[in-house]
Amino acid sequence: MAAMVRRQRPRRLACWALMAVLLADLLALSDTLAVMSVDLGSESMKVAIVKPGVPMEIVLNKESRRKTPVTVTLKENERFFGDSAASMAIKNPKATLRYFQHLLGKQENNPHVALYRARFPEHELGFDPQRQTVYFQISPQLQFSPEEVLSMLLNYSRSLAEDFAEQSIKDAVITVPAFFNQAERRAVLQAARMAGLKVLQLINDNTATALSYGVFRRKDINTTAQNIMFYDMGAGSTVCTIVTYQTVKTKDSGVQPQLQIRGVGFDRTLGGLEMELRLREHLARLFNEQRKGQRAKDVRENPRAMAKLLREANRLKTVLSANADHMAQIEGLMDDVDFKAKVTRAEFEDLCADLFERVPGPVQQALQSAEMKLDEIEQVILVGGATRVPKVQEVLLKAVGKEELGKNINADEAAAMGAVYQAAALSKAFKVKPFVVRDAVIYPILVEFTREVEEEPGVHSLKHNKRILFSRMGPYPQRKVITFNRYSHDFNFHINYGDLGFLGPEDLRVFGSQNLTTVKLKGVGESFRKYPDYESKGIKAHFNLDESGVLSLDRVESVFETLVEDSPEEESTLTKLGNTISSLFGGGATPDAKENGTDSVQEEEEGPAEGSKDEPGEQAELKEEADSPTEDASPTPPPEPKGSAAPEGEKTAEKDNGEKPEAQKPSDKGEAGSESVPPAPEEEKKQKPARKQRMVEEIGVELVVLDLPDLPEDELARSAQKLQDLTLRDLEKQEREKAANSLEAFIFETQDKLYQPEYQEVSTEEQREDISGKLSATSSWLEDEGFGATTAMLKEKLAELRKLCQGLFFRVEERKKWPERLSALDSLLNHSSMFLKGARLIPEMDQIFTEVEMTTLEKVINETWAWKNATMAEQAKLPATEKPVLLSKDIEAKMMALDREVQYLLNKAKFAKPRPRPKDKNGTRAEPPLNASASDQGDKVIPPPGQTEDAKPISEPEKETQAGSEPAGSEPLELGGPGAESEQKEQPTEQKRTLKNDEL
Repeated sequence: MAAMVRRQRPRRLACWALMAVLLADLLALSDTLAVMSVDLGSESMKVAIVKPGVPMEIVLNKESRRKTPVTVTLKENERFFGDSAASMAIKNPKATLRYFQHLLGKQENNPHVALYRARFPEHELGFDPQRQTVYFQISPQLQFSPEEVLSMLLNYSRSLAEDFAEQSIKDAVITVPAFFNQAERRAVLQAARMAGLKVLQLINDNTATALSYGVFRRKDINTTAQNIMFYDMGAGSTVCTIVTYQTVKTKDSGVQPQLQIRGVGFDRTLGGLEMELRLREHLARLFNEQRKGQRAKDVRENPRAMAKLLREANRLKTVLSANADHMAQIEGLMDDVDFKAKVTRAEFEDLCADLFERVPGPVQQALQSAEMKLDEIEQVILVGGATRVPKVQEVLLKAVGKEELGKNINADEAAAMGAVYQAAALSKAFKVKPFVVRDAVIYPILVEFTREVEEEPGVHSLKHNKRILFSRMGPYPQRKVITFNRYSHDFNFHINYGDLGFLGPEDLRVFGSQNLTTVKLKGVGESFRKYPDYESKGIKAHFNLDESGVLSLDRVESVFETLVEDSPEEESTLTKLGNTISSLFGGGATPDAKENGTDSVQEEEEGPAEGSKDEPGEQAELKEEADSPTEDASPTPPPEPKGSAAPEGEKTAEKDNGEKPEAQKPSDKGEAGSESVPPAPEEEKKQKPARKQRMVEEIGVELVVLDLPDLPEDELARSAQKLQDLTLRDLEKQEREKAANSLEAFIFETQDKLYQPEYQEVSTEEQREDISGKLSATSSWLEDEGFGATTAMLKEKLAELRKLCQGLFFRVEERKKWPERLSALDSLLNHSSMFLKGARLIPEMDQIFTEVEMTTLEKVINETWAWKNATMAEQAKLPATEKPVLLSKDIEAKMMALDREVQYLLNKAKFAKPRPRPKDKNGTRAEPPLNASASDQGDKVIPPPGQTEDAKPISEPEKETQAGSEPAGSEPLELGGPGAESEQKEQPTEQKRTLKNDEL
């Protein structure tokens, strides 16, 4: 018995540990019941949410629109977002920022920065010497980096989602263009950190669109590969993507649909914005020609006029997509001069002729990267607002050689819906149908290092080596391990982009630095000195390209191995607990790992080495970790115990050396009560040969970022605090405006009420004059001094006026409630009286109510009648201008007390059991017929001929109704209640038993 208790104790500990983990997960889920996605376009953004009961819904903004302009207006004392900011672009163009995402991750010498200055000359861009980037100089006191502006917009999008979901939201999936490099993606993540958002994933907008398309067409996906091309031309850029859909067998979920990005082509500057800018230039030229003889200034020198022209160009481009010509007109364009000019679609197409020639470019790039031909593409689907331009569709249709272009997807909202589906899949609060997503690496990444080699005896030279970490169009997320075998001292290596020959010269200049990071290792030589008797297995660097496409170096380790002999050791408490938890889930018992003082590496995480293209003798090898997405048609292996890291390492080591591992032998320590015979010492030595022990030493890493330095942590904290202060200022401003509006509305409404008959009836002339005078005085104060009043002062003024008018409003409200309340009270009194009368008419044999209960109900009815009559008489004596004694709350209290007594009796009648009937001398039961009255209840029921005493008696009716005892419209009194039928079936047995007792 003691052995049994000792054996079960670890299981109890394991159960408690498991319950603690589950409880922690439930507590974490309480704050993540809603997730959101933000589709960040160049011109507008779409926000979508998923919450319990609301699956995948686009959020409406404050103007009840489904998309919001990506525009921010920053002034000294206020900020505007979305449509409000877009309307401010004409009044204050310098403080209204648009298309600022084009500056993310760009240094000052980037061609896109010069292009932004040319497109929007009204903005003053400052220079940050620390990061070599630019920032917006709104005023000498206001300056914001592009990351800070994006953070404001993300915070605004979260507020929209929280208002729509009616709960707080912290988790989000954000879309980014597929051509964003590492610096641009890190800039978006930093902006999200400033906003306090937890980014579940940065998803490429083309991938999100493909996911949305596949999710809503899941039934059409089968084992046959389907190649779909998505052509997405938005406001700022164009991306062409080739996606393959088919079902695959996964390890965890069985056969599931999958999308794989096969090819991507893009043009960073081809989009609707460039068309609008050319239209704006055309309109500006027309306006200057109309005023040529008036010695007027060039309209291009007026930022407000150019903002008006850009807005008109945007409208004109949309209208010309459906019309052959249209009249552009702007009132008071400049110097109070109106502008009006006719623009045809042919003129618009001539202005953008070179842009339309660039339309097929992304298609060719996508086909080349996918190594596919056009006849392998089943369908070309249009995405993005700029694809609505007829000329774009005409050129694209000719380029792809299809009969028609697919328009069976929401061009504006597809990316947002796909991103929010991914957010629900990544969140712990939701369970969605699996859809495997295999995104592709656009820019290859490699590792470069230099080492000394001896080509001839005594002749040493340096050799530069390159290893591709993540190849172009390879899938991600993915982990890779690179091993350096010929280093025994500290060294450096570099992480850079690979071959970018597929980019043109201009795209390479926009791309920026092709060098990512220099990694400096410290402690390599010390690790070799620490383990002189061990065999080195190299320096292993673990890389991770996560779901967001962001590269990181997880860790660098120095690995050593040696042969050791196993010696049985006592299990530690943690090892026992780990083995017990594993056994709960079906894991088998495994030998314990020998403690060696250092962390053990799970070699099973590393897959077989990739084929190296280098010459023989090169010692750096590249391995891919097992958690990268792979297709697996084999059954899922059983889960391994958590405490078996060292034995698994042994298995891998044995396989690497070509040795066949022996079958696992049973443990020496069997459970209590087992009948196994312990092996002899000699046999035990044979069963436990020498094994490899792995020692891992962590290597210090110093990273030198080369492409674009991230914001230091202190700068990031200051930016987050600055943005939080701005948010608090906006909230205080909104609260003050709300208080001022409430005070002003109360003054106007109350002044109007003073002249209404119902208010004049319950107030004297002096009372109305007093209230009117206070209202007028407060209104004057609000006009003269209210602009400088604080929120507390405004609320105090409103509280004073409400207190002054409280008595007047109370008297009016009470008189409005009297008719309804008194009518309800009279109805309840009448029904209660009729119910009491019917209850007293129930025969004594069937009576279920006691005399005390009926007397109590009668007392409550009489007291309520007396209170009503007395209170109404007293109220009739009072003038209307005095506080009433007949209060609606008192009427409701009396009704509740009376209703409580009636409901008690009704519930008792509902669940009461009918009493058994005594039988007459002939063995029949005295029972009144269904329609019998109280006067003839003594009649007997004669049984049918041939019926014996043991025959089943006639069942009682479920309820008896007394004529006139129930008012019309009231609920019938059910004496049987629920289960009456079953009670009646049991009744004959009870009656029969009673008769036998009587006979005895």
